[in-house]
Amino acid sequence: MFRVVCLLAVMALWSPAEALDNGLALLPPMGWLHWERFMCNTDCDTDPDNCISERLYMQMADVMAKEGWKEAGYQYVCIDDCWPSHQRDAQGRLQADPKRFPGGIKKLADYVHSKGLKLGIYADVGKNTCAGYPGSLGYYETDAQTFADWEVDLLKFDGCYMDWKLLGEGYINMSKALNKTGRSILYSCEWPLYEWPFQQPNYTAIRETCNSWRNYADVYDSWSSVKSITAWTNDHEEVIVPAAGPGGWNDPDMLVIGNFGLSHDQQESQMALWAIMAAPLLVSNDLRDICPRSKELLQNRHIISISQDPLGQQGRCTAKRDSFEVWERTLSKNRQAVAVFNKQEIGGPRRFSLAEAPGWRICDPQCNVTQVLPQYKELGVQTLQTKTSVSVNPSGTTLLTVTPISRDFKLYWRSKTTL
Repeated sequence: MFRVVCLLAVMALWSPAEALDNGLALLPPMGWLHWERFMCNTDCDTDPDNCISERLYMQMADVMAKEGWKEAGYQYVCIDDCWPSHQRDAQGRLQADPKRFPGGIKKLADYVHSKGLKLGIYADVGKNTCAGYPGSLGYYETDAQTFADWEVDLLKFDGCYMDWKLLGEGYINMSKALNKTGRSILYSCEWPLYEWPFQQPNYTAIRETCNSWRNYADVYDSWSSVKSITAWTNDHEEVIVPAAGPGGWNDPDMLVIGNFGLSHDQQESQMALWAIMAAPLLVSNDLRDICPRSKELLQNRHIISISQDPLGQQGRCTAKRDSFEVWERTLSKNRQAVAVFNKQEIGGPRRFSLAEAPGWRICDPQCNVTQVLPQYKELGVQTLQTKTSVSVNPSGTTLLTVTPISRDFKLYWRSKTTL
């Protein structure tokens, strides 16, 4: 028997808390972020192609503009840690490392904008960034105005080197400082990530303050890391899911698709589950050298349409059985996205009966089913008592969309076909 984790009735009554009122992130943000792939590589003398420099971001912007990423919805080119100089300037402002960013951040922003993209930057709520560069503690308004003057579009605000009891105050103060600048800057927080070790965070306050927020550990280029993130999300969904919706999103961290650590089935699982979770889709890989199959997956318009569904309701793990997990997300127009995740990592493909998914009840009397992953396939009209099953590879996921067919539509279609 299934262990039903959440009731569809509760999902139907979903209503997110009040969001940060800056008009941004009405859909989960999409873009590219350097950290997981390039980390804090500042050695531009021996590794000029992969070091944290303006050249790296310009090249990524070029690829995003030329190779379909922008058209697919990826719009942010995001700098993470290790970009600044170790000292502020004479006016107390952050400044980019002069050797690695000779043109400065404003020039880089202009370049990214010229490609029809947006620039994200990184700072920290504490006295230092996680890598030891200057933090924003005591400089919130100064840094917010600096980012606005540079025409930055997104701020990732980390939580290192800060008393956890002061995290909320710091994140709220930076939120106010950003809004005070008058520039639209999407605000990505890590507030709950640093508070969870001590107490359950206040997600009402977090949603009122941030456009997205990290909850759990950094993603690594490994299947065990991706699994730990989905498991944590499942274990805490009753707390975190109600906070998500247009204007504010739970962020399970970067997509590591196109790197080294995941099989293709595992890459499909990460992509599918991140779409079900209404997560920001921030890719961390080398777009200049990515295998075609991973690129196709990341640009898959059917998966992205689930991720970017305008209803903005985060999905959940709704059932578990025999090393299968079912993750479901309610979409606009009364549709449902269903991800059947095979957690077994031995043997071959296993079959799963679609009628066993809790959300299958929307197929009363009938529904139309489309398989999105692993291959796009129209499964046609199905009923509540369907015998149809799907094959799911070990550590893989089959992703589907389910559209109910109303009785009125059924009668209308029959009348047209008999004319």
